[in-house]
Amino acid sequence: MLVFEASVPSFEEIKATNTNVTAIFNASNGEFATLALVKGFRFKNALMEEHFNESYLESEKYPNALFNGNIENWTDFTISSEPQKVIIAGEMTIHGVTNSIKEPGVIFQANQKVKGEAIFKIMLEDYDVKIPRILIKNIAESVEIKMNLELNKK
Repeated sequence: MLVFEASVPSFEEIKATNTNVTAIFNASNGEFATLALVKGFRFKNALMEEHFNESYLESEKYPNALFNGNIENWTDFTISSEPQKVIIAGEMTIHGVTNSIKEPGVIFQANQKVKGEAIFKIMLEDYDVKIPRILIKNIAESVEIKMNLELNKK
């Protein structure tokens, strides 16, 4: 699951959840990849969802958000039931633009599944997402993408 949040204080919450996410994990070297359908983000406000897809992320033209990366220092790592801090590094592609990302996260095993969590903080302008001037104070320039994923072993 991914959670997108671009809320600013004193304005309506801008938050969406996406359960249309696939994550593949290579336990031998720490590499992983995720793919999220942009149209899979669900907002509490239908008009906000429409603007997100049509005006901002242009989901017809750019249907997927991708992250390809790895867990740093994977050779020193053993997955256990205790969440362990890791550094996730790689490339995120949103709105047809790819940028390098490096953020902390955790990885652990639960119910015989490998799970990973991280928060990516991105700037909309870094992904060429344009916000109309009239709404610029209503939408955060820096947004959080919270990942809570079950990683399918490769």
